Amino acid sequence: MTLVSGFEKIVREQEPLAERTWLKLGGVAAFYAEPNSVDELAALVRRCCEEEVQIRVLGGGSNVLIRDEGVSGMVISLSSPVFSDIQIAKGRLTAGGGAQLAHAISETVRAGLAGLEPLVGIPGTIGGALHGNSGSRGGDIGQWACRATVMTRSGEILQRDREDLVFAYRQSSLDELVILNAEFQLEEDNPEQLTRRMQKQWIVKKAAQPLSHQNVATIFKNPRGMSAGMLIDQAGLKGTRVGAVEVSQRHANFIIAGEDATSQDVLRLIDMIRSRVAERLGVELETELEIW
Repeated sequence: MTLVSGFEKIVREQEPLAERTWLKLGGVAAFYAEPNSVDELAALVRRCCEEEVQIRVLGGGSNVLIRDEGVSGMVISLSSPVFSDIQIAKGRLTAGGGAQLAHAISETVRAGLAGLEPLVGIPGTIGGALHGNSGSRGGDIGQWACRATVMTRSGEILQRDREDLVFAYRQSSLDELVILNAEFQLEEDNPEQLTRRMQKQWIVKKAAQPLSHQNVATIFKNPRGMSAGMLIDQAGLKGTRVGAVEVSQRHANFIIAGEDATSQDVLRLIDMIRSRVAERLGVELETELEIW
C-alpha cells in the first residue's frame, strides 16, 4: 500500500505551493491534500501517522514562507466548505477552523456582537488565528474563545473547554495538528456603532501597511512592551534589500517580495535584520513568520 492508496481523489503529488501563500515564494509539496470531510481528514492523518509522514496544515498562507526546495511530507488544506462553516446564536459564534477570520468578524459585527472587530485587517483563518492568538492593541482572539474541537497528529478528535485553553502573546495551548472549529462568547452591541468602529480601525491599520497588491508578510513578534517595526526602523533598516526582497518603507516589520525574489532572499534578510537590531539596540527579535 502506498501513502496515497485510497486517497487518489484528494491527494496530489509535487504540488506547487507558492501561489497559496502571501509571499508567492517557495517550492512544491511532496504531497498535497484537500479533504472533503472530517472523516476523510482523520483517515488521511491516520495513514500519515502509520507511514511516519510529517503533516503540515496550510491555512490562509499569510504567515508562511515555503523554502525554495519545497516541503517534504504532506501538506493539508482545509479549503473545503465543510471546514469553514459559520453559525451565530445566543451571543455565541461557532466557526470552522478553515473559515476566514475577516468573514467571521463581519458576520459578528452584522449580528451586533462585539469582541472580534479589533482584529479587522488581520489575515488568515480562524484556526491559524487561534493557534497563534492573533491580536491587536484592542485585544486578542483568545480572550473570547470558550471551546475548541481539535484533531491530534494521530487523527483523534478531542474537545478543549475554556479551562483547558491557555493564551499568551502570539501563542496558545492549541498546538494539536488541526483546529476543526471553535466557539466564542461575545458581547451584544449596536451593529451600526460596531460597523463604524471596525471601519475606523481598518482605515488606521491599512494606512500604516504595505499596499494590498504587494506580496508581503509580517516577520517578527513584538518584544514585550516594544514594537518590532519601530526597532527595525531605529536600526536604520527601512528600505534595506537582499536580492528582490526589501523592508517596507511604510512599516518596517513588513517585507515585500519582488518579482524575482526567492525564499533564500527572505531568509538572508531576516538574519540581517535580527543581527543588526541585536547589535545596535540589544534586542533579540523572534520570528512570527513560519518557515517551512
